[in-house]
Amino acid sequence: MPRAAVSSSSTSSAPTRSAPSIARSGIVDRGRRALIALALALLPAACVYGFAGGGLPPGVRTVAVLPFDNQTPSTEIQAELLERLRDGFRSRLGVREAPEARANAVVRGTIVRYEPDIPVGFSANAQTAVAAQRQLEVVVDIEVVDQTTGRTLFQRKGLSARGTYLEQREPQGRREAIDKLVQDVIDGAQSQW
Repeated sequence: MPRAAVSSSSTSSAPTRSAPSIARSGIVDRGRRALIALALALLPAACVYGFAGGGLPPGVRTVAVLPFDNQTPSTEIQAELLERLRDGFRSRLGVREAPEARANAVVRGTIVRYEPDIPVGFSANAQTAVAAQRQLEVVVDIEVVDQTTGRTLFQRKGLSARGTYLEQREPQGRREAIDKLVQDVIDGAQSQW
């Protein structure tokens, strides 16, 4: 009999879980499963986001953004658009600037219209009726051409964007409109691939 007592004591020395520990372990397991399921559900969305658009074709590593012809009386618009386009192609598409003769792609265009004084909001005083908020519009014709293949990567005639600004703050509205144009051009160039 003592032998039986020894064997039962040896089995009772094995660690056992108490009821609260089992319950906690089940909650933790369910929590881990939920977290893994959530991560797996979000994984495809992250992959789609990371690879959507594709940028420019693989052979396009350098770009020349040329000054646009300016058919408007505004002298500031040409320089600001040139600077923003160069910055946008470099920072958002990862291409380097190069002279036109050595660039894989060239960006060229014409500033067709610059309308800086479109009233959109008026003061509450009916006697003065002064425009408190204005809008401007910039319209361009643009093309992006792969010089190695001669293929047009993006082309749009009459591409327009508007910017809103308070009275006497036209540069703020111009910056907003130019930023929208640059975004549209980059999105358009990416969507071709």
